[in-house]
Amino acid sequence: MKRTPLHQKHVDQGARMIDFGGWEMPVTYTDITSEHKTVREGVGLFDLGHMGRVRIHGAMAHDLVQKAQTNNLDTIKVGQIRYAMLLQDDGGVIDDILVHHRENDVFLVVNASNRERDVARLEELAAGMDVTIDDLSDEMSMIALQGPKSSQVVAKIAPLIDVASIGYYKLAEGEIGGQPGMLTRTGYTGEDGFEIYAPASIIGELWDQALVLGKEFGIQCCGLGARDTLRLEAGMPLYGHEITEEINPVEAGLMFGVRLKKPDYPGKDVIAKVKEEGPKRKIVGLVVEGRRIPREGYAIMKGDTAVGHVASGSWSPTFERAIATALVASDVLADAPQLEVDIRGKRAPAQIVDLPFYKRDGSGSLNS
Repeated sequence: MKRTPLHQKHVDQGARMIDFGGWEMPVTYTDITSEHKTVREGVGLFDLGHMGRVRIHGAMAHDLVQKAQTNNLDTIKVGQIRYAMLLQDDGGVIDDILVHHRENDVFLVVNASNRERDVARLEELAAGMDVTIDDLSDEMSMIALQGPKSSQVVAKIAPLIDVASIGYYKLAEGEIGGQPGMLTRTGYTGEDGFEIYAPASIIGELWDQALVLGKEFGIQCCGLGARDTLRLEAGMPLYGHEITEEINPVEAGLMFGVRLKKPDYPGKDVIAKVKEEGPKRKIVGLVVEGRRIPREGYAIMKGDTAVGHVASGSWSPTFERAIATALVASDVLADAPQLEVDIRGKRAPAQIVDLPFYKRDGSGSLNS
């Protein structure tokens, strides 16, 4: 398995390590509930070194990015970040990505398991263009600080950057740890949060600094377990679950990251047709009765008929309820159906709710 530059830190801190898409990553340091609540109430520290980081530059960099992904680079100002997707010709999702519009290039963050094929797709689309695609994933690394107290810790780690001036889905480049780096304010937890990008050679020092400087704020190392429960509560998709090569952005409810009025890109016409005709199935939120967990792939039942399957499911530490996202046939959703999840041969009633389950302003569907 591949390892991030912080691997030994995780081992020394007693993390339980697992195989995550070919990467040996920490799933927990203490327990999921404790780490989850730390992020909701204070600040959690995550290793994101496994994610892919790709720089696109050259005379036709803008043209390549514009034709490769679903958002409109013409409307993304320098210093802004936007969610987008790389699509197959049939509209299925190759990957979901973050597009960073910087002064001298466009910087993409892609999912770890899709990095190689994403780069290959970009290179395929770049044939004959005056553009350079640099995969920086090995030489650059990243950590994330997430939670309501994250800005206070990040300001101490990067004192030469005006952290308070970085808005949501914005970026700032500057010196971090004595080296050129970048701060972004996006997050994958439903809370305020920052990502720190720096050379892999100093990322261990920044990790240690975060733990020291964040001690007064109750900082805690957090693994993939809490990352998953946090993003599920926040209604954020995970590639391979809510989006796949077989699930398109209309079905997944992710059209905020798709622009149909921009120039052509792979899958555009298919997505436009699905949107016009209406998707035959949709991702929905479910609150499931009882304490049994609705796992990925479990059947969604209406009476004796299977009408979909669970995409992601977990126990919610915030609400102390079983929650799930599910891909369900659209024609059964109109009449507020009584659905059930088949959990290892036993039925659990499930209520459809709006996504996200949680919003930090209190307006999430389980907060009413």
